[in-house]
Amino acid sequence: MDSLIYLYGLIPTDEGDKQQIPSINGFDGKSGIYTLPIGKVTAIVCGLDAERYSEESIKEQINNDMEWLQEKAFHHHETVMMLSKMYTVIPLKFCTLFKNQGSLENTVQTNEAHLVDTFASIYGKEEWNLKIYCDDQLLKEQVSQSNPAIEARREEISQLSKGKQFFEKKKLDKLIESELEEEKNRISENIHVHLSGIALKGNVKRTWSNDMTGRKDDMTWNSVYLIPAADVENFLEQIQQYEKDMKGMGWQFEATGPWPAYHFSNFS
Repeated sequence: MDSLIYLYGLIPTDEGDKQQIPSINGFDGKSGIYTLPIGKVTAIVCGLDAERYSEESIKEQINNDMEWLQEKAFHHHETVMMLSKMYTVIPLKFCTLFKNQGSLENTVQTNEAHLVDTFASIYGKEEWNLKIYCDDQLLKEQVSQSNPAIEARREEISQLSKGKQFFEKKKLDKLIESELEEEKNRISENIHVHLSGIALKGNVKRTWSNDMTGRKDDMTWNSVYLIPAADVENFLEQIQQYEKDMKGMGWQFEATGPWPAYHFSNFS
């Protein structure tokens, strides 16, 4: 039976010819990773025992063994990070498996033109992630005090009887919450548009819950950018300026990178 092929990433063959990959263990911790040239594209892979690493057994490990999952996910991440520092790499998702070498070769050959175009689009560029956080309570106070519609409604309520004021204040609280969300989205979108002007591409991602971030303040925005290496310094300086100007208003910015171009070189 053919060995399974675990695929870490794809690189241009001409880059692979100029620089050999380091000697490191593969996914199973025993066999090493190696290159598999397929025309203009070279796959970075390792072999796996087909019985031990069947689709069913991997699913079982992922669902039932958190320690195994963390170890293997870290191995995959570190390997792809290493490749991204050496080559123009199209990174593959964790646990991308092919039944045999022929299956991988056929897939790469079928998509060679697209892969070559992708190499060209990400060459000399870096992926950076920006997460924006906001202290809702602090911003709510600012919105409540500075929004003309809210001020006008508060003045109207003050003219009502005590009984009516109670219910109208409840409605006002909902209006403030709505204005708060609009303000957060407006500010975040403006920042995103500005930063996208520096980057070649910018994509918006889902925000994370507080359980995922471990923070008290809410994540308001989550985005990724593909940036020419020469423009990264300017990109980060712009974020630092936002941090400086807006920290007192409850905003915080978390920029991380450079990462392999996961979001700008999708290859399923």
